[in-house]
Amino acid sequence: MLEVDGLAVRFHTDRGVVPAVDGVSFDVAEGETLAIVGESGSGKSVTAMSILRLIQRPAGEIAGGRVMFEGRDLLQLPERQMQEIRGDRIAMISQEPMSSLNPALTIGLQVGEPLNRHRGMPWPDALQVAGTMLRKVHIPGAASRVRAYPHEFSGGMRQRAMIAMALTCTPRLIIADEPTTALDVTVQAQILELLKQLTREAGSAMILITHDLGVVARYADRVCVMYAGRVVESGPALEIYEDPRHPYTMGLMASVPRLDDAGRQRLVPIEGQPPDLANMPPGCAFAPRCRFVTDRCRQERPALLSVGDQHMKACFADVAQPT
Repeated sequence: MLEVDGLAVRFHTDRGVVPAVDGVSFDVAEGETLAIVGESGSGKSVTAMSILRLIQRPAGEIAGGRVMFEGRDLLQLPERQMQEIRGDRIAMISQEPMSSLNPALTIGLQVGEPLNRHRGMPWPDALQVAGTMLRKVHIPGAASRVRAYPHEFSGGMRQRAMIAMALTCTPRLIIADEPTTALDVTVQAQILELLKQLTREAGSAMILITHDLGVVARYADRVCVMYAGRVVESGPALEIYEDPRHPYTMGLMASVPRLDDAGRQRLVPIEGQPPDLANMPPGCAFAPRCRFVTDRCRQERPALLSVGDQHMKACFADVAQPT
């Protein structure tokens, strides 16, 4: 349904050209949830924005690759056709609902707007559907809250409204970019469960961008782990959660508490800092932080190769998670 092949995105800064995304490839099947995981600066959000061609020029540019969706390369379409796709065939849920919602418009107008714009639905009907969608996302008093403004909603309610807006046109693909970052733990779980339920009911595929590996294990079918603008490991979510094969993924797992850890092993942080994207090392970007590093790692960049059924990693070392 979606195939991203060799995507490259760079930004022009005072310090030079920054390759934020470098040759990223993945695909998403019908009804599937793909998680893209990585720490801040790994390129996961830039990847998501590139799919919808939301990279701001001239500072940023999509320098190469293909984004195939419904048989068309989105990177080659005229802007007018992209406007028809955004919010209709592909919808996005951002991590900052307050900055994404228009403070001057009611929630009902914003939730109903995709139907009016993309389907030509008259506003009275669109507002009625907006009320129905607000009920679906469990906003109390939905019929009256369509007349409320974003500042009258809590953070969790605003995120629910964003989900309602994204699902209004029943898109084939939803991109959820850290959809629970600004919420407390209890509300995070509620939002993720709601998102999982509603996307399943709509038959939509989803790209879930997160830094939380616990979210991956519970909500994703497959996962791509990104580091310094590249995919370093990908495969079925449960397999990567239980048997990570890239040292970076292993480090992420070791730094996250697990409910099934009866021995209560001490959490181990990943030493060092991510590389400066404007001054990347010649070999593997993770080499300066890797405990399995060799001279080859410092000189050559490993390709993403198969280590099992649908499981791939970009690493020269033959390592596995201790059991």
